[in-house]
Amino acid sequence: MKRSLLLLLIGFKFWHLYGQDTRDQYQLDIRRTNETITIDGNLSEAVWESTNGIEQLMNHWPVDSGVAVMQSKVRMTYDENFIYISAVHYDNGNRIIQSLKRDDQNHWESDAFTIALDPINQRTNGFVFGVNAGGAQFEGMLNMQGNDSNIDTNWDNKWYSAVQQLDDRWVVEMAIPFKTLRYNSTNATWGINFIRNDMEHNMYSTWTQFPLNFGGVDLGFNGSLKWDVPPKQSKGKVVLIPYIAGGVNKNHEDGESTKYNGDIGLDAKIALTSSLNLDLTINPDFSNVDVDQQVTNLSRFSLFFPEKRNFFLENSDIFSNFGSWGVRPFFSRRIGLNEGEQVPILYGARLSGNLTEDTRIGLMDIQTRATDDLEAQNYAIAAIQKRVLKRSTIKGFFANRQARVTEEGQTFDDYNRVGGLEFDYLSANGTIGGSVKYHASVTDENLSENSTLSGEVYYNVKTFFTGANFTKVGENFIADMGFTPRLDNYDAAIDTTVRIGYNLINPWIGFNVYPKSSKWINQHGGRTWTVYTTNQDGSFNERRSTFVYIFDFKDKSELRVDVQNKEVKLPFETDLIGEDEFLPADLFKYTDFGFRYNSDPRRVFSLQSSVRYGEFFSGTKFTFSSTLNFRKQPWGNFGISYTQNKVDLGDVYGSRDLHLIGPTANISFSNTMFWTSFLQYNTQAENFNINSRFQWRFKPMSDLFIVYSENYATNNLDVKNRGLVFKVTYWFNI
Repeated sequence: MKRSLLLLLIGFKFWHLYGQDTRDQYQLDIRRTNETITIDGNLSEAVWESTNGIEQLMNHWPVDSGVAVMQSKVRMTYDENFIYISAVHYDNGNRIIQSLKRDDQNHWESDAFTIALDPINQRTNGFVFGVNAGGAQFEGMLNMQGNDSNIDTNWDNKWYSAVQQLDDRWVVEMAIPFKTLRYNSTNATWGINFIRNDMEHNMYSTWTQFPLNFGGVDLGFNGSLKWDVPPKQSKGKVVLIPYIAGGVNKNHEDGESTKYNGDIGLDAKIALTSSLNLDLTINPDFSNVDVDQQVTNLSRFSLFFPEKRNFFLENSDIFSNFGSWGVRPFFSRRIGLNEGEQVPILYGARLSGNLTEDTRIGLMDIQTRATDDLEAQNYAIAAIQKRVLKRSTIKGFFANRQARVTEEGQTFDDYNRVGGLEFDYLSANGTIGGSVKYHASVTDENLSENSTLSGEVYYNVKTFFTGANFTKVGENFIADMGFTPRLDNYDAAIDTTVRIGYNLINPWIGFNVYPKSSKWINQHGGRTWTVYTTNQDGSFNERRSTFVYIFDFKDKSELRVDVQNKEVKLPFETDLIGEDEFLPADLFKYTDFGFRYNSDPRRVFSLQSSVRYGEFFSGTKFTFSSTLNFRKQPWGNFGISYTQNKVDLGDVYGSRDLHLIGPTANISFSNTMFWTSFLQYNTQAENFNINSRFQWRFKPMSDLFIVYSENYATNNLDVKNRGLVFKVTYWFNI
């Protein structure tokens, strides 16, 4: 009887923690104000004393029970144009401000306040708006699997904030325009949560309380924002963003003369409804976009680099969240780029947002100019998402790349078409998930073996997680607008790339331990996974098994140790290090070991360092990587990173000692003026790059950019090219 009662109590506790809906438990009423609110961080308006609010936040990490040690008070109101939020954060005055720069990647390592908003209230997509104690703004987009680490911060939009710092507290005021958001104007309930970073105590608190294995911005654990009257569609339906750009560059490597250029273009945002937006671009320019960070690639496949161009980012998850691990049927970086070189875009249009509360659509069409190496191309994609159950979706897409090609006097259509259907399941409490996905491609060659099929299932609770996925990719699954690197296998002997279909199985399992009495450790745990790949005919291709153990310390430092065992059957002779002798098409077995240590990022000096050593194909590989950072709070961050890869494949296949050095400097003159400079010395790419970027946000979402870059050869430091560009953008509300 006692045993049955104990099991019943345990079952009730599990249901209590994981079964209740936080949107029913946590509700905040928001009412309209007629008072004028000035965003200055002073909270002098009477409405902040009378409006509804939240009196306390709850612990979320490193413990997910109890009331936060340092408390916060949050208030909300609105008028015809804005949602207003105020927050008072009590502390001892010991604040960490990593940077004053907008969208700083260390937002979660600063004392900060963040709002997660789900205006459609369907747990599928939303927004985050945050401010650190120095006033640096941070915004991004969330999707159904959103967590603190995969917020799309490349999305920018107009909103306002101010911070006031006092001895025992710091105060935030925010104003978010309705026109910045996408919402249903008949919906009286939104999803919302508040997250505070308390760096003195290395703690994170949220309004709603839920298991710490889920990120603080997880849309599945929002509370409810109850409107007294559903907010109407915002006024000012059109935004125009013209730009003017110019520059000068000289290609010394090819002996070309100095070139001067200038350009103009226009972006437009048109709110068709409160939840459906039309974006237009004419002659877009991306010269102000941050360049990719260089890395050393000793794998057999291409590396993934994220999209950073603003036009492709709003509601980007509608298009980009198709596919499985390593198989992306749509990847917007394939548009306007060809083998690393920019292809001019003539114009583009994107319609995206919610048709109904549970139906999202996306339509995008991009037209590029012809170049010496490539015909003019048209890229089009249509996507739809239908929410089912509480947090699950049925999705479909169709993508088409098409060009008119003339060869030997005949003109024909060169095209690639890809379509697919997917079902993503996520339980209401987020602990169980899975998916089934099918895609197929068509070209003018009408090839067979042109589809992919994948499935996944996973289970995730506080102390334990496990799962597995399976992917089958046909050798002729050709997605010109996608990214499936494992399909393309390079045959070094004949200098060509061959598509090889494959089947992949990836199971994983892990656990977390949260010691209650430890003075040093917040949590530790182990995890292991295996990636097993066969060729399309079932023959062995590759197996990679990894075991990792992680220690998360109370001072925010982290230690990670791991061992990895691999078996690889090379399908062709392979060049990994650029030597004349290629590795043979043979079976290789090898094991290596590694550790990584990240020190406390709150310190003036911080260090991230890793070492890896072991067998590598026919020889050995030693990898050392370290980044030393110096922070001059709040305006300066300076660092230098160094990576060495020493590869020895034996007497026959050669050796290489590869180096990548990258000093960086980030200076924030204010919350609106920034200067970033970095150097990248890469012996694998035989390139030394200098890039310096100045940005002045002279009005909200209106910027002046000045970018200077140089490239040198690493063997003799001869200049390859130099360039200086400027760009001015201005945001007009109509």
